[in-house]
Amino acid sequence: MTKFPKDFLWGGATAANQCEGAWNEDGKGISIADVLTCGGLAKHTAALPDVPEAMKKHIAKMRGVTYRSGDQEGAAMAFKMNTYPEKGIPALLDDEYYPNHQAIDHYHRYKEDLALFAKMGFKCYRMSIAWTRIYPQGEETEPNEAGLRFYDNVFDECLKYGIEPIVTLSHYEMPLALTLKYNGFADRRVIDCYVRYVKTVFERYQHKVKYWLTFNELNSVVHSGFINAGVFSKDRRLIEAASYHQLLASAQVVRFAHDHYPQFQMGCMIGVSPAYPYSCKPEDNLAALKQNQQRDTYYPDVQMRGFLPEYKLIQLQQEGIRLPILPGDAEILSGGCCDFMAFSYYQTSVAAAQDEAMQRTAGNMGSFIFNPHLKKSEWGWQIDPIGLRYTLNLFYDRYHKPLFIAENGLGAADVLNADHTIHDPYRIDYLRQHIQAIKDAIILDGVKVFGYTPWGCIDLISCSTGQISKRYGFIYVDVDDAGHGTLNRYEKDSFAYYKRVIESNGEEL
Repeated sequence: MTKFPKDFLWGGATAANQCEGAWNEDGKGISIADVLTCGGLAKHTAALPDVPEAMKKHIAKMRGVTYRSGDQEGAAMAFKMNTYPEKGIPALLDDEYYPNHQAIDHYHRYKEDLALFAKMGFKCYRMSIAWTRIYPQGEETEPNEAGLRFYDNVFDECLKYGIEPIVTLSHYEMPLALTLKYNGFADRRVIDCYVRYVKTVFERYQHKVKYWLTFNELNSVVHSGFINAGVFSKDRRLIEAASYHQLLASAQVVRFAHDHYPQFQMGCMIGVSPAYPYSCKPEDNLAALKQNQQRDTYYPDVQMRGFLPEYKLIQLQQEGIRLPILPGDAEILSGGCCDFMAFSYYQTSVAAAQDEAMQRTAGNMGSFIFNPHLKKSEWGWQIDPIGLRYTLNLFYDRYHKPLFIAENGLGAADVLNADHTIHDPYRIDYLRQHIQAIKDAIILDGVKVFGYTPWGCIDLISCSTGQISKRYGFIYVDVDDAGHGTLNRYEKDSFAYYKRVIESNGEEL
């Protein structure tokens, strides 16, 4: 092969909780995303207990989970489980700004947005269904028809333009009611709630959707049990139990799809930041291997291979953690292997045997040892196009199944000029380098990649900070971090660039 495949799926990616808004309209229930603040605007976060004063300014910029604990109110860091209170209950607080409530109002403007995606030439659109639009509390016996009808309309609009929907079933937006009653997926009974929801949307959209992802970035539970699995706790035992229950839930719905809807293609989705060893010292190489196992490969190993790997079981045994494994679970996992692997890729990481004193920088779902050979974005995320080629080889060699790049992109503080133009050459340069890396992996390495959906094809709410000023899109949305603005849409320079890339099937970079 000397080019991208003719049927390569070019598109873009969003998540319902970060773009739809309309958080309480048409019967929608409250999701875990609806109690997340905007970093820099949360009035509680800087007052976290047990946090050094030198750290509070930095922490105040990060996203929080608002809660009540007795007669006290506060906000824990969304991606720092050690800040979660022992007896706090996630809750909506008065006079707090929750950016997901409005987001970019995609719920009312989806036709306008999809028309812009079609103008760019999208072949696919990776999106998610908000669980709470279908089952508002998570345990109802009958779904919410208004929610089902909304996604019927979205899928119909996609198909009108020849855009293939690629749907994430759970993207950081499970019902808050399941957290309050069961502590999310820490309780095995939540598997049944998830399976009921998935069966409902499978039946409803079987003729409109072919590609499905069971969970978004399932490995993010390492950093946030709440955002990932609805677990508001710092207890590692509960976090590992929730992660295990999600793996079981994924396997159950994959097997159900294979048995009842053979036309479906079922995928897992992982957030990957593969670790390079800090040096050629054997100890650093072993540290990189172990970090990759813990953060990146355990979850797809289960979902693609169908069993719990020995390295994970030994690690848990050494930590005194026992997974809630029941008879028959092994058969569930082995019978629910995914057809393809999807992943988000923003940067690589670095691992060292002794890393306590090393300089660190920000990254997706955590901080990383600074790599002096790489440049950084405005938010401190290091940029490594070659690392994407490395990642594609890593996972194709491991599973030898098709790969799909579900997220990749550059967050930047774009400027809307007086003539409504937005010049973002830095994003174009980022895209060019990363698409070339994909092309090299396909042509030079023989990796089977069937699609690419850059993250935030339209500006939306950032998961890590809650800001919209951290913009990823090809389309600028006129709204600020406090939710003020016209919400009008404007094409950036990268819009025209990506349109040319798609028209040429990756030949014009």
